[in-house]
Amino acid sequence: MLTGLEVSAVSFVRDYVELHFDGPVLRVFSHPRGVYGGREWRFPAPGSSDLMRCYIGKTVNGGEVDPDRVIALHFGEHRFVIPLDCESSSGPESANLVGVDEDGRTSVRGGFWVW
Repeated sequence: MLTGLEVSAVSFVRDYVELHFDGPVLRVFSHPRGVYGGREWRFPAPGSSDLMRCYIGKTVNGGEVDPDRVIALHFGEHRFVIPLDCESSSGPESANLVGVDEDGRTSVRGGFWVW
């Protein structure tokens, strides 16, 4: 669903992170990790929030979902990974995705997925 969409914002909300895609919103409740510009990062380690903001303006060109293990978004040479295992999550869910309605606005009427 996110392939071809550009990250419009990375938001840090108390104890989780959101990726905004001009409509859909991906909320990450586990500690994401990734690779940007050849540099590995793991949130909330020092410097990780700076690298996470670099995804703004990048377009998702692929990804993978293994419902028991990981969601990975690919941005060319860059990667954003959401671990889905119980040890990585601080609560009952690791991530959720809110889609868009028929007018293109963020809304559960456009779909709601939970991992």
